[in-house]
Amino acid sequence: MKALRHLMLIWQIGRQMGWPYVLFRAGFWLQAKTGLLKLRFPKRATRHSFVSIHKWCNCKSLFLFDPEKLAIQRNASLKDLKWRATQINIGRYRYFSKQWFEVPGWHTNPLTGFVYPRNQHWSDVDDFSPEAGDIKYVWEKSRFCFLYDLIRYDYHFEEDQSETVFRLITHWIDNNPVNCGPNWKCSQEIALRILNWTFALHYYRKSPTLNQRLLDKILCSIYDQMWHVVSNIRFSQVALKNNHLLTEALGLYTVGLLMPFLPRAMQWRNKGKFIFETEVCEQIARDGTFLQFSMNYHRVVIQLMTWGIRLSERNGDRLCDTVYSRAKASLIFLRTCQVNINGRLPNYGHNDGALFFPLSERSFGDFRPQMMALANVLGRDLDYREGNWNEESVWLTGGRSKSLSKMCPRRISSFPIGGYHIIRDTGTLTFLRCGKYDTRPFQADNNHLDIWINGRNILRDAGTWLYNADQESMRYFSGTRGHNTIMIGDFDQMQKRHRFIWTHWITNAKGKVGSSGNEYWIEAEFEGFRHLGKGIVHKRRVVKKVGQLHWVVEDYVQNVPKGAPIRQLWHPDEAFDNDFTIRATDEHGNEIPQIIESGWYSKMYGEREECKMVVFETLGHYVRTVIVGH
Repeated sequence: MKALRHLMLIWQIGRQMGWPYVLFRAGFWLQAKTGLLKLRFPKRATRHSFVSIHKWCNCKSLFLFDPEKLAIQRNASLKDLKWRATQINIGRYRYFSKQWFEVPGWHTNPLTGFVYPRNQHWSDVDDFSPEAGDIKYVWEKSRFCFLYDLIRYDYHFEEDQSETVFRLITHWIDNNPVNCGPNWKCSQEIALRILNWTFALHYYRKSPTLNQRLLDKILCSIYDQMWHVVSNIRFSQVALKNNHLLTEALGLYTVGLLMPFLPRAMQWRNKGKFIFETEVCEQIARDGTFLQFSMNYHRVVIQLMTWGIRLSERNGDRLCDTVYSRAKASLIFLRTCQVNINGRLPNYGHNDGALFFPLSERSFGDFRPQMMALANVLGRDLDYREGNWNEESVWLTGGRSKSLSKMCPRRISSFPIGGYHIIRDTGTLTFLRCGKYDTRPFQADNNHLDIWINGRNILRDAGTWLYNADQESMRYFSGTRGHNTIMIGDFDQMQKRHRFIWTHWITNAKGKVGSSGNEYWIEAEFEGFRHLGKGIVHKRRVVKKVGQLHWVVEDYVQNVPKGAPIRQLWHPDEAFDNDFTIRATDEHGNEIPQIIESGWYSKMYGEREECKMVVFETLGHYVRTVIVGH
């Protein structure tokens, strides 16, 4: 019976993701089991001097910025920045932009205390071990994003942390043998680490700390790590095809362009550029939406595009026009979904806490630094007020002055390819997504409704919490129950089969937005719950009264299985009851009593808090809900 279930799962995955995907994954698994990956990725470190330090300091390739020409006003009053730099110097590191841990080495999960073997070949590392916990807690420190705090501290306080920076880099090299341990497991993590090392190398290019021996050691490690990335990039092209692949491609392009003295540099440069251009055009739709259906992962892509466009322009190697058009479309989409007062966006889709290049003092939830940097490199004005979110733009784009064309969000907007529909009205943001899946879905959250008022998220997405947690928690955060939409009984809109695998994809969905009289409205519908039966359609209509804190949400579900209740779910913020009322009636006008259940809310990756969930349940087919501010 178990074997039959496995065969059925493989059949469903093959139908949805394609048989080339299934065959590739099977082949990769076989390579790991037979030891072929150990032969392809040997534990052999390069020992070579690729370039003299004189030539390195005078390399003709241009980085994102010139350290001597940075047009950033120094600010020695940045107390938080100074404190963070002090913490790093005493061995404490920030994880996912908020949590702080004192971690002695590079292989320890600070939550579980589990220490991965440093000499185990990466192909034998179990990245979803229940005993080890979430491997992202090991990868986070090895990303070296903390270098930006040290670099920015040096700039603003006119000090020199280069000795600390290079000591940490060499300590990592000494304690992470080539192709061994958890930090060689993920090619995206490797590429990101190399991008961050490259940033530091260029900032401290002329530091007296950087000598020939140190430069040789770092460049040899960069070469070994990027050799790993290019040798395994087929995995990301076939099995992942998301922000992982974009990061790896940008890493290859950056190293190939800035380090032409490395063997195969030109090949890496050309390959990285080609993949990066191709994948930007394929992963970002014409309407600016991103195939991972995640605001934070879209921000990752925003940062990668800013880096890629700026670097290519500085070196006379401009990326293709479609990259520019997709970048512009991304900004339009994200700006439309953005809250003016604090720069936040709905916590929609997977949010793993990623913030690749933290180059400002803004909080993790504020998207303005990253969006402004891309807007600047494109010559666009996002209509932001003045603030301290522009520092990242100067670091990554050189603070170039251009005649900027203004990009202001409209009152009502639809992005039909991604399935997003937005109403912006007098300090409020009404956000609904209803989309179909041509590529792998990540959350069963169609017709989720987010409502914001003056920067406050009164009806919110539950978030993500962790990628390696107990099955019940993972189903809650990625499933229908963690969203403001409809469930049928206890069933998700699609069927969860594995950690990141859904079957019975939603392939039929549509929506539109409009206005009439003193009302804005969104209408959306999708066919789902196919594991329960055929022809089950959830239709949702949201009406927002112009200039008022008044919403009407009508849900109608066709072909509900006999005897199954429909459950309308809401995740209000903590103070919701003080300022708002929410009431529901059925198709006969009878009031549906509130059911209060316990739910979870995760604002940041790795953190969660218990919260109230409001449920309206009926054996009928229709729920009409009114949400009104006091």
